[in-house]
Amino acid sequence: MSGNKLEKSLDTTTFLRIRKWYLLALLAIAFSIVFSQVLVQMHLNSQLDDSRVINVAGRQRAYSQKLVKDILLLNRYTSNEERNQILKNTKKTLDVWRVSHNALQFGNDSMGLPKEENKEILALLKKITPHHTAMISAAENTIQLKNNNIKDSLSLENDILTLLKNERIFLNLMDTIVNKYDSISKTQLQKLKQKEHILVALSLLILLLEILFVFRPLSIQIRNSIAKLLKGKIESEKNTAKIEELYQEKENSLQELQELNFVIDNAALFASTKNNESVVFISKKFQELLGCSTQDLSKPLSEILTTNEGQQEYLKEVLKNSRKNIRTEEIKIRTKKEQDVWLDMSIIPLHQSSKKQSVLILCSDITERIENQQKLEQLTKQNFEDKILQRKLQASQIVEGQEEERKRIAKDIHDGIGQMLTALKFNIESINLENKEKTEEKIAYLKTLCSDLIKGVRTATFNLTPPELKDHGIFPALQKMTIELAKLTGKNILFENKTDKNIRFSSLAETNIYRVTQEAINNAIKYADANYILLSINYDQNILSILIDDDGKGFDDTILHKTPKNNSEGGMGLFYMKERINYINGRLFINSTPGKGTRVTINYKPEKNIKQS
Repeated sequence: MSGNKLEKSLDTTTFLRIRKWYLLALLAIAFSIVFSQVLVQMHLNSQLDDSRVINVAGRQRAYSQKLVKDILLLNRYTSNEERNQILKNTKKTLDVWRVSHNALQFGNDSMGLPKEENKEILALLKKITPHHTAMISAAENTIQLKNNNIKDSLSLENDILTLLKNERIFLNLMDTIVNKYDSISKTQLQKLKQKEHILVALSLLILLLEILFVFRPLSIQIRNSIAKLLKGKIESEKNTAKIEELYQEKENSLQELQELNFVIDNAALFASTKNNESVVFISKKFQELLGCSTQDLSKPLSEILTTNEGQQEYLKEVLKNSRKNIRTEEIKIRTKKEQDVWLDMSIIPLHQSSKKQSVLILCSDITERIENQQKLEQLTKQNFEDKILQRKLQASQIVEGQEEERKRIAKDIHDGIGQMLTALKFNIESINLENKEKTEEKIAYLKTLCSDLIKGVRTATFNLTPPELKDHGIFPALQKMTIELAKLTGKNILFENKTDKNIRFSSLAETNIYRVTQEAINNAIKYADANYILLSINYDQNILSILIDDDGKGFDDTILHKTPKNNSEGGMGLFYMKERINYINGRLFINSTPGKGTRVTINYKPEKNIKQS
């Protein structure tokens, strides 16, 4: 049952880890989509502002024409009602025309117009303003004369000429302004297309990076996890088969012991009774065993066999129910000597010629056998429980080691790759394409960050399972590890191979030796703060020796004699190193002095013949 819980826990952990990576990948894709949509919406809002500006600019042309038309109509009115209506419309047109002209330059929230920032359009508006001002002055002067009913034909004619003269120039310049607005809008649309192309390319790049550095490593890790689970299942089935063999051996041993005890214990212990349980005959050896005298033979057999009242009642029931068929039973009795005796009792019904039934009782003293059997069962149970406990302990230690390895890898990914991904995300979000100088700086930084991210992923992949270990053996794998760690950490990590041949060991031995060596070097880098590390390999007299020396700060090696109870106490790494080496029947020695560095020695003697190349 504990195995099922362990397997369930491993499945849950793997699922949570995979779900986390997939969520991160989907969030990256969603972010690129949302960012592109935000950019498009911002441009659409800008286009809406441009369309309002173009609409108001075009409307200015119409209002200028309407203003001139209304002024000309004032000279032709036929009644006061028509004149007042035309004056009212002219004032309204003049107010809207004046407000719209100012809004095009300085913006107007009620009209939804932003302040104009384009220098060319501002220059055109500045150029058109004198004509606009002249037309407004002429129109206001005309409206005032007409409103006061002053008939000054010369002044009215001059105002109308001013309006007509400036209208043509105003219309031409306004056409130029509208065309300029349209040109700017087209330019912004082209820029938006370019931005969308860049975002599409960036999204595709994100997908490619996720496939290479998220989905592919995850699929490989899932495949390895499934392979490990299948391997564990096979080992569990083998252990179950061994346990069944132990049970079968126990049953066979008990059967042989029973057969042997049957021959030994079937001595002359017998008695004969009538139907009323009165004794007809009882052997002397039986009497000696029971401790009864001649006077006791007048009692029923159940009272002769035991002094315990409960046992007497049971024997009466047994003798009563055994008058037709043979019955064999192991019965515990209490003799007059206050001793508990086990009897293998066979009750055989006899039929005489007189048709009076009698019973023959054959007994064997099996007390010693029962006691031995109980001791044997106790020892077998204890032995079995010890083996199961040992296997559980080994399994738990292996699982704890695997969990610690996973936690370490997860921590490296979270602290390294995760932080860099977060920085990559925030820097992409902060890019402002309108500020080209800052954008170029951030793109250069993003390139450096991507390089560091790729480097971190390669490091994490290398720490999982180096391909050199399986393909070429422990020596090339350790050499590759020292080279990679030296590049990654900047430490002086040297490799010295004192053998002239590449020697291969079993896959189990090579894997455990590699992991222990890797743990020793990582401890020297992380905890000892060493600058110089030397890894030496020697194979002499069929013994592989690996030395890891560092010039770090060292530690008090008395802690090596203590077994930590949990990870919070520290020292679990050293504990798992010992367990791995013990698992392959190797030996591990650690010598350290505070301030004088540390030496780790690994000795391994293979049990089978090895390969040399």
